[in-house]
Amino acid sequence: MTITGIFRTFLSLLLCGPLFAFAASKLPVPLANALESAKLPAAHAAFFVQQVDANAPLLSYNAEQAMNPASTMKLVTAYAALDLLGPAYRWKTQVLADALPRAGRLAGRLAGNLYLKGSGDPSLTVEQLWMLLRQLRSRGITEIGGDLMLDRSDFQLPPHDPAAFDNEPLRPYNAGADALLVNFNSLRIALLPNIASRSVNAVIETPVMDFRIDPRIQLSDGPCGDWREKLTVAISGKQLVLGGSLAASCGEKTLHLSALPADDHIAQLFSALWQELGGTFSGKVSNGTVPAGAHLLLEHSSPSLSEIVFDMNKWSNNVMARQLLLALAPSRPASIEAGRRRLESWLNDKGVRGITIDNGAGLSREARLSAAGLGKLLLAAWKSPVMPELMASLPIAGSDGTLKKRLGDSPAAGRAHLKTGYIEGVRSIAGYVMDRSGQRWVVVGILNDAQMKNGSKPLDELVRWVAER
Repeated sequence: MTITGIFRTFLSLLLCGPLFAFAASKLPVPLANALESAKLPAAHAAFFVQQVDANAPLLSYNAEQAMNPASTMKLVTAYAALDLLGPAYRWKTQVLADALPRAGRLAGRLAGNLYLKGSGDPSLTVEQLWMLLRQLRSRGITEIGGDLMLDRSDFQLPPHDPAAFDNEPLRPYNAGADALLVNFNSLRIALLPNIASRSVNAVIETPVMDFRIDPRIQLSDGPCGDWREKLTVAISGKQLVLGGSLAASCGEKTLHLSALPADDHIAQLFSALWQELGGTFSGKVSNGTVPAGAHLLLEHSSPSLSEIVFDMNKWSNNVMARQLLLALAPSRPASIEAGRRRLESWLNDKGVRGITIDNGAGLSREARLSAAGLGKLLLAAWKSPVMPELMASLPIAGSDGTLKKRLGDSPAAGRAHLKTGYIEGVRSIAGYVMDRSGQRWVVVGILNDAQMKNGSKPLDELVRWVAER
């Protein structure tokens, strides 16, 4: 080896030793300036940055401090589910009956009850329910003689209060886990401004039987802005009352609301869809378990877990994450505690400790993890067989999901796959960033501050700082 080669080797050893570790604990100037500009104390921030093939972090600032991660907690749940269940894992939803359809003059009539049994499918949409009922009709069934029984026995859950987190019980993100979750327990409502009449019409696009909408929204002038916050929503019996204002500049908008209790929601969907398909049903909808002698009529298979994780992370779907945590429970009926225990055991095997999981979605005031813990998990994921599925599920800077309108004017645009997190007092970002030389980095940033006004800018600066290397 030449003298020059020996010197370079010596220099690289120095950079990987104590001097490097010391530098890693110091905030880069651009990041320190961004925190100061946002009036965020550095003590309320945690950062972790490490090249995927390196042995030590480039930046580790407050990285061992347990903090609220908001929705970046979904990375933990997603990776665990992919690793433990496999990307091809699917949920089954079954349709069963007390008796098979009759022949002769009573052909097409089901005597007794019809059962809808769930296993926790996170993505049973109204379109898939329609297809199930369409298949039922194609088998010649026209009349259901008994009741529709909803079998949720695969989950054992405590009562869920949708107002507990932020007193917004109608927001879809506050919907609870459900073994028979249908359409995320959410209604899709179209808001249609009419400039000529200076009014706003509202239409429930999700099929419902006897649930109505009373639009009292005023059409206003000016910029669209945060249009959702200018609306008021109330439930009065079987009627949804929409008030407030909507700017004409907004154009048509779509509002999603969890306006009905889960049983009523399924009853409305089932009755409306079954009637549209030409079927008759005069019974009631209630909870029950499938009896031992019931006959299986149909079985619906969910999309694969890799597809579920894609949808969950791209759009930060909280109820999907709750469903995944329960899927981790090793036996049925599944409980939240059993899902937590298996996830904690898996984290211990990965060498990550000190995490408080709560619901697996990050929509929590109790959830905790450290930037270093999440960073180490992402480093392990990079080398795991499920890396392609996890990576593909992350929003791309400036392109799609929750990052569609962020970092589009930065070197990270199209080169950063990141999960974002946002609840009151918390901002976070975590994932993978490719720098200018084509090197991939694990990047984690978490900010916890009750007075925070603009936490996105320091996190965006963190991503830029890595991408520009």
